[in-house]
Order: sequence, then C-alpha cells, then structure tokens
Amino acid sequence: MLKLIKKLFGDKHEKDLKVLWPIVTEINSHYETIKNLTDDELVNKTKEFREKIQTHTEETRKNINELKTRLQSDEEFDRNTAYDELDELEEKLNDEYEEILDELLPEAYAVVKSTCQRLVGKSWTVAGNKLNWDMVPYDVQLIGGIVLHQGKIAEMGTGEGKTLVATLPMYLNSLTGRGVHLVTVNDYLAKRDSEWMGEIFRFHGLTVGVILNTMDSAQRQQQYACDITYGTNNEFGFDYLRDNMSVDLSQQVQRKHNYAIVDEVDSVLIDEARTPLIISGPVDRDDQQFNDMKPRIERVFRLQKNLVATLVQQAEDLLNGGKNETEAGVLLFRAQRGLPKNNKLAKVLSEPSLKRLVQSTEMEYLREKGKNMHIIDEELYFVIDEKSNQIDLTEKGREELAKGSGFEKEYFVLPDLGYEISKFENDETISIEDKVKRKDVLYKKYSEASDRIHTLN
Repeated sequence: MLKLIKKLFGDKHEKDLKVLWPIVTEINSHYETIKNLTDDELVNKTKEFREKIQTHTEETRKNINELKTRLQSDEEFDRNTAYDELDELEEKLNDEYEEILDELLPEAYAVVKSTCQRLVGKSWTVAGNKLNWDMVPYDVQLIGGIVLHQGKIAEMGTGEGKTLVATLPMYLNSLTGRGVHLVTVNDYLAKRDSEWMGEIFRFHGLTVGVILNTMDSAQRQQQYACDITYGTNNEFGFDYLRDNMSVDLSQQVQRKHNYAIVDEVDSVLIDEARTPLIISGPVDRDDQQFNDMKPRIERVFRLQKNLVATLVQQAEDLLNGGKNETEAGVLLFRAQRGLPKNNKLAKVLSEPSLKRLVQSTEMEYLREKGKNMHIIDEELYFVIDEKSNQIDLTEKGREELAKGSGFEKEYFVLPDLGYEISKFENDETISIEDKVKRKDVLYKKYSEASDRIHTLN
C-alpha cells in the first residue's frame, strides 16, 4: 500500500531534491566561471554582493532611519501609529534581505566553493595543531547548505562534513553586515571551528569571533561585533539573559539577532534544553527586621517543641494503658505535623505498628481534600509540610508572634489582593486617582507582609 501511495504521489525526499538540484547546477555553473578569477577578483566578489544588498534595501533602510529620528524628536504626533509603521518597515526590510540573499545564493556558494579549492594544500594552526586544508564542498554538501539557509534542519552523519556545510549559509548571511552566530556544544569546538573554518571568511575580509567563558563584557562586545561569531549555547544564552538585565544599552554585548546555525541541534534544543539557564544573585536582607523577629520566633519554636513533647507523651500513656488507639494516632500525627524531626517522636515511630497507625490517621484526615485537617493543625503554632518543603503559621502561632509587638495577628498574613481591590474597583464614587493610590497601598502592604513571612521562614 505504501509503495502504491509513493508511486501515485511521489516521495517527499525526492520532491525536495527535484527543487534543489537546479540550484546546485546553477552553483556549479557559476563555479566554472569563478574558478578562473584571480584571488583579488574573487575577493572583490564579496564587495559586489554587499553593494547589491545595500542597493536592494536602501529605500527601506532610509525610511526606517527617518522614522526613528522622528520618534526621538519632541515633535507631537501619533507615536503608536508610528511604532506600528516602524514594525511594518522592519518586517519589509527582513523580506528584502531574504529576497536578495536568495537571488545571490548560487553565486555566493560558488565563491565559497572556489575559496575552498584555493585553500587546498595550505595549512594553519587549529587548536594548537597544524592542519592541512583538503576540503571542497560536494554537491550533496551544497544541498545541505541550501537547506540550512532556508531555516530547515539538515541531518548529516559524523564525517560527512557538516562543519564545512555550515560555512556556505554563514558566508551568505554575513553579507548583510548584521551578524551570524554558529552555536555549538562546547568551548573547544567553538574555538576550533572559528580557527579552522574562519580562514574561508578571512580570505574575503570578513571578521570572525569566538565567545569563551573566560571573556569579560568588553571582549564579548568585540566578538559579537564580528561578521561571524562562534560560541556555545550556554554562552549565547547567558549573554542574552544578562543583556536583558542591563540598565544601559552600552552594557549589552549582543547585537540584534539576525541569523544562527545550531550544530548538534538535537543535543542543544532537546537534551540540554532540559536544564534551564538561570541567573541568580544575592538579595538585600533586612537585618533589623530579622533581629526584631528572632526572639519571637525562638519563643514560638520553644512552645511548639514543648507542645510536641507533651503530645508524644500523652500518646504513649494511652498506648501503654491499652486505651484509645485512635486518639493516640491523632496525637502522634499532630506531633508529626508540628515537628517531624523531633527525636522523641522519631523513637516512637521506629515501631512499625505505630508508624502504620500514624499513616492510617493521615489518610483518614486527607480524605475529601483534607477538609478536616484543620482539626489536627489548630492546636499547633505552625505546621511543617515535608513533602512540599513548606512551613505555615497557624492562627495560634500568629497570635503568639503578635504578643508584645504592638501588631495584630493579621500582620503576619498576606492580604488577598484580588478581594481587597474588588471592594473599590467598581465603585464609581471613587476617582481613578484614588483607586490607583489604594492599589499602591495594597501592593506595598503585600510586599511588606511577604518580606516578613520570608524572614520567618
């Protein structure tokens, strides 16, 4: 059945190749002409390409610059409409770049192929070792280069020359002067490929950079300013995050993103994507608030410790007297909710039968989404939930903390912003300015309460 379908409709792979082979033929046709040029004439081709790109996009770039200048002025006009127009112009510019690059692709790829041919037999230092150049793109590699320029994935096995293939679309897209990134998996490959393949680009006067984890911001800015920049996914990713945290444009290291090729795309975008890139740093701590709260927190902890000891003792008395086992289970479960690491409790629960008793009690109170759990918790000052790694103050605990502080127990409760705002949001007798002020007060109150609770934890 599958064979019949392929006969009727054709194979997708074969259809794609039918579209690509004419482009390969055109590349090779240009190559036959270009290979007769002198080195200087070949280098001059890059200048010709760039002039064609500038001419093709000149009017749109001019309109964008004029509109940006107007937006920076003090002139009064509809700026929202102007920004929409700017977005449309930049989208148009991207389309124009894409059009002219597609038009130049066959000849540009022929230039790269001819450059590779002229480098054959030459050697240079790559990652500390002297390497002889012996690579010229085959037709199938030209196809890979076309596919990459189109923004698609090119699957190639080890040894099939994917590093060389990437130079074709990298050269083409660098002609716009807007930068090209090659994303690889480690610093060694980034440095190696920038030195190894970089000679192709340097032959044409293009600049090649590499981002390494030892570089400072000034060095990174310099590398990102190059026509082509090699680096790892982590370095590119963290630089992007740091740029978004910059308070001044001059502190940013990356330019506006233009074109990138991801080497080992399955590893970078699937395997390594499971580990998020996170930038963290120290936060300010209110030592005064911490010092004020510390003695009260210590008092509440002592009260809880004494309470748990009493609960465990009461449970033991019930069990030793052969009395109400169910009540003993409640007492032990309450003690576990209060201080699960209590030594005396741990000793009692080392008995398998008592551990099962506490587990069955827990299951009983967890029924119906734990609607009766408050019966267990209301006797405690705070509750420790080991599973969610969370500590919650109870009503009793808030009252104890508020004693002698001059504050109400609600001082340690996060306000319900949605409910509080709804009280006045739809009240037409309150002006918009007053509503904004009330919201600001609520947000400040919420922030302060959050800080207090963070200090408690």
